[in-house]
Amino acid sequence: MKSVQAFASKMIGSVEKVIVGKRQPLILALVAWLSEGHILLEDVPGVAKTMLARSLARSLGATFKRVQCTPDLLPTDVTGASIFNMKNSDFEFRPGPIFTNLLLADEINRTTPRTQAALLEAMAEGKVTVDGVTRDLQAPFLVIATQNPVDHEGTFPLPEAQLDRFLMKFSLGYPSMEDELQMLDKLQHGHPVEDLSAVSDAAELLACQKEVRSVHVDPKVRGYLLEIVHDSRHHDDVALGGSPRATLALFRASQAMAAIRGRNFVQPDDVKKIVGPIMNHRVILKPEARLRRRTTEQVVNEIVAQIAVPVLGGAAPA
Repeated sequence: MKSVQAFASKMIGSVEKVIVGKRQPLILALVAWLSEGHILLEDVPGVAKTMLARSLARSLGATFKRVQCTPDLLPTDVTGASIFNMKNSDFEFRPGPIFTNLLLADEINRTTPRTQAALLEAMAEGKVTVDGVTRDLQAPFLVIATQNPVDHEGTFPLPEAQLDRFLMKFSLGYPSMEDELQMLDKLQHGHPVEDLSAVSDAAELLACQKEVRSVHVDPKVRGYLLEIVHDSRHHDDVALGGSPRATLALFRASQAMAAIRGRNFVQPDDVKKIVGPIMNHRVILKPEARLRRRTTEQVVNEIVAQIAVPVLGGAAPA
């Protein structure tokens, strides 16, 4: 897995020229990309959610497009539409911003459910259907959607089925005083993202994604992650637990985390590192649990703490 580890190291080094003090969220973003999944960033304004997406795209030399979600945004504003060409006397397709490598759906909860649903086919299958014609999206394809957790007026919360389409949900958080001071130094004479150059390309990412799938997952580790998802369905405070899609997400992401760490096999610690961002947004609590101010993060942590961590015996696979 040296090639995957080298790819991750290059990307982290490049993005950290712009994003200061956010190593862990950056690793999670790379895990999602290597797992061919999508990201939901929920955080307060001004903590570099958009800049993270732009930096990832520039470091990869990938195409990047941004959609500012508003209540009047239409599905065709995202997918594209067929326009009548007077010269040819025929309709021609004008592709929308979704035809890119990295799409940033900024403040996704501000647009209507109809427009939110325009992303579902692309996120699940890498295809877009307009006027009965299905078109393939160019790989790699990643959606990074953001939403503001403190401003709920005029928003359309994502339903549970749509939340389940995102591989991960996590936050960046406020920087420390030292990191914010370093940020001021970087931004004094201009924004560093403008000087960011590509350190990799789409072909290398696709090769790494293929290599990640070959990471060995021991039957004991498979049973461990399965037990986490199944226990989430039977917890006393949970109304809706993790779906089979959550099991697959946990499996793929643990492979990517192991590969980034330079291993060709998954350890239980890899699963524990990514179980929160993958499971927290998929677990729906009962109303009485929410009244007791319980959070999904607390419940998921309890479930993981109660499950015995498997011990892997013997030598690591070749």
